Amino acid sequence: MVASQETLDALEDVGLNMYERKVYAALISRGVSTAGELSEMTGVPRSRSYDVLESLAEKGFAILKPSKPMQYVAVPPEEALENTKELHKRELQEKMDRIDRFKESSAVNELQRLYDEGVSLVDPAEMSGAIKGKYNVHKRMGNMINNADKEIRIMTTASGLQDIKENHMDTLKEAKELGVNIRIVAPKTEENNGVFDEIGEYAELRSHADAEHTPEGRFVIVDESHVSFSLTHDDIHPTQETMFWSNSGHAASDALGPLFEMVWKNGKPHK
Repeated sequence: MVASQETLDALEDVGLNMYERKVYAALISRGVSTAGELSEMTGVPRSRSYDVLESLAEKGFAILKPSKPMQYVAVPPEEALENTKELHKRELQEKMDRIDRFKESSAVNELQRLYDEGVSLVDPAEMSGAIKGKYNVHKRMGNMINNADKEIRIMTTASGLQDIKENHMDTLKEAKELGVNIRIVAPKTEENNGVFDEIGEYAELRSHADAEHTPEGRFVIVDESHVSFSLTHDDIHPTQETMFWSNSGHAASDALGPLFEMVWKNGKPHK
């Protein structure tokens, strides 16, 4: 029995490359096999099959059976998936530990000095650029919230408010505890009334008074000096979501700031 292409593609999602997917699928169909036999079954070059099987063993998908010739035993799929999950957890923890150690080293202070010296020579308006991909967009937004000293102003859409709930509740809570004033304006619907309640614990919220004539968009203003705004619609694919950010005080104070205040003034308080 040969695994379907759909199943082989799914194995890519758990971290197996093309050769590993083919060899593992062939191995579980036999239970026990040699590198040569698996090479013939899959078309994977024999010279590569040994490396592939060694990698599968390290990831918990195969077990080495000392014999002549060397044989390999297939690990049941559910057990193999648990093995690789634990492996990824260990690898992630090791990376996080290395990052924490680096953050405490003198190298970070040196890099920060270099950054500060470089930024001091650049016009703040030049510190701008586009961020693409939903994950990167929310990472940048989270960093902006984390770095706020006095005020955060957000205008967003109904789905954008849901994204804030899913991605930024902890950072909003921390900002509020530090005394940052947080105001958010967004459309209120029957579906997202509960989202208003949850975010309302950490921010002052208002809904659009006239949804039909309210500008539709998403932007963030932090401390009248940092801004970001979406360049794409809500229904865009997450990989194509794009945000423009800038350290321009002009954009924060003279462009988007007045727009936010106009919508805020005409908005309806949540409670």
